[in-house]
Amino acid sequence: MKLQQLRYIWEVAHHELNVSATAQSLYTSQPGISKQIRLLEDELGVEIFARSGKHLTRVTPAGEAILKTAGEILRKVENIKQVAQEFSNDKKGSLSIATTHTQARYALPAVIQKFIDKYPDVSLHMHQGTPMQISEMAADGTVDFAIATEALELFSDLVMMPSYRWNRCVIVPKGHPLCQVSKLSLEDVAEFPIVTYVFGFTGRSKLDEAFLEKGLAPKVVFTAADADVIKTYVRLGLGIGIVARMAVDDELDDDLVALDASELFEPSITKIGFRKGIFLRGFMYDFIESFAPHLTRELVEQASQASSRGELDELFSSLELPTY
Repeated sequence: MKLQQLRYIWEVAHHELNVSATAQSLYTSQPGISKQIRLLEDELGVEIFARSGKHLTRVTPAGEAILKTAGEILRKVENIKQVAQEFSNDKKGSLSIATTHTQARYALPAVIQKFIDKYPDVSLHMHQGTPMQISEMAADGTVDFAIATEALELFSDLVMMPSYRWNRCVIVPKGHPLCQVSKLSLEDVAEFPIVTYVFGFTGRSKLDEAFLEKGLAPKVVFTAADADVIKTYVRLGLGIGIVARMAVDDELDDDLVALDASELFEPSITKIGFRKGIFLRGFMYDFIESFAPHLTRELVEQASQASSRGELDELFSSLELPTY
C-alpha cells in the first residue's frame, strides 16, 4: 500500500468518480491512476469502487470505510508538512478559506488586505459557495477555514467559533410607503412582496422563524444568494429587500433607504470553523484573530481541545461578541 494510492482514491472520490478529471488535477495520466487503484484493490482484496465497464459508478461500502481512513491519513500527512513549513519559514505557505458572497464582499476585504500586507509570501485562496458546500470543504480538508452563518453546526468534526453578531435591514427605494412608518413591524413588512436570501444562506432561517411566530405568511417573490443581486431587483421594483445590514453601503447604495429591522428579527452569528485535528500555523492564528479579535490564540487552542459541542458552547458562553 502506497500513500500515492490513497491520494488517488481520495481524489477520485472527490472528483465525482471522474478519473480523467482527477488525472488533470493531479497532472498525471488517467491509465496510471486506474492501474494504481486496481493494484490497491487487489492488495486489499476488496473493491473500493463499483464499475460498469471501464467507468466507476459508485463507492462500495468497503470503499466508504477505506476512504474515511485514507482521508484521516492524508490529513495527518498534510499536518506533518505544515509543521515542517512552520519551523522552516513561519511566514510562507498557503491559506484557503471557504465563505459566502456576503462575507467575501463585505466582512473580509479589510481583514484580507491586512493579512496580505503582513504575510506577502502566504498565498491566499478564497472559495465561495453555499453554507453546506462551505462546511463540507472544511470538513473534508479542501479548505483550512469555513466562514458562514448557516450549516456549520451540522458537521460534528468542525471546531466552530463565534465571530460576530449581525442584524438585518429592510431596503426600499426612496419615497417608498415604508419610509413613512414611524416604527417598522413585521406586519408592515409582510404587506409587500419580498426579495431576500435563498433559504440556507446568510441567516435566512431567522427571518422565516420570525414571520412564522407571528402567524404571518410573507410573499417572497424572488430569492438570491447575493445581496448585490437582491438590491438590483429592489431597484427594479420587484419588492422590498431584506438583507444583512453590513451589505448596504450608505454611499454606493444612496438611491436606497435602509430601514432598521434589528427589533424584528433575532440577530445571527457568523462563525469561523476548521476541522478537528488540523495543525494551525502561526499566520492562521493571526488570521482568525484579525477577523474576530476576541478569538485569541489561547482561546482557539482551548477550542481545538474541546471534546464536545457542549464544551465548546461553554467556552464561548461569556464572550461579548461585536454586533454589526
